Amino acid sequence: MLSNILIVIACVGAAIAFLHLVTRTSSGSSRRESNDFTGAVVAVIGTTYAVLLAFMLSGVWNMFQQAQINAEQEANDLVNVFRISAQLQPPARQTIRDLAREYAQNAIQNEFPAMSNDQVPPQGGHMIAQMWNAAGEIRSQTSEELGALGDLRNTLQRLTEHRRIRVLQSHEMLPVILWIVLIAGGIITVAAACFFGVPNFRFHLLQIIVLSFLISLVLVAIADIDRPYQGDVKVSPEGFEFALHTFGDEGQH
Repeated sequence: MLSNILIVIACVGAAIAFLHLVTRTSSGSSRRESNDFTGAVVAVIGTTYAVLLAFMLSGVWNMFQQAQINAEQEANDLVNVFRISAQLQPPARQTIRDLAREYAQNAIQNEFPAMSNDQVPPQGGHMIAQMWNAAGEIRSQTSEELGALGDLRNTLQRLTEHRRIRVLQSHEMLPVILWIVLIAGGIITVAAACFFGVPNFRFHLLQIIVLSFLISLVLVAIADIDRPYQGDVKVSPEGFEFALHTFGDEGQH
């Protein structure tokens, strides 16, 4: 959070410095003479950049929501694995339940903190492999067990897919070229606004401060949301915490 505040302050400060540079190197009267042309250029640049910002912010927010939904679906699949295992015979039932509980604990205590540093420990994948192995060793004696085993394998398949998607989403980010476009567009938009000839310098200064503050704030928001498992705004392991509570409640019955 502190780094984001410093970035916004630096951007606003740079805009103010550029405005002072423009006012010192060119007279206000000469700039006022070209206000019609400058206004038309700024309108085109501003509109184009506003659409670009809105598109990027909406895009990264949708990606963030997809990552959050995927993590919740993974936790739901884990709960379903735990519940389906109740229909199996020992020792497979207890083995799978223990693995499901251990998987949730590992996700909360190890995986999500490690993903904040762009790392994904392999233990969770090993636990899923152990669940598959345990399911493969089950020999169904009744039609009910056969149905439960089929449900278990389907749920394990979904759990595996959601985990793989979560790992991939932890490394997703906007391409460098798009960041170049966003940053360059912000600089051009603020710089173009500085070339207006405004009789009241304080009013012009206030306009530049507000414009640069808004643009830098949106860019910081995009940067935070861009990586769904890193930054100040990130996907939480709330679904796995709820899964552990469910395991505790149902394990007592």
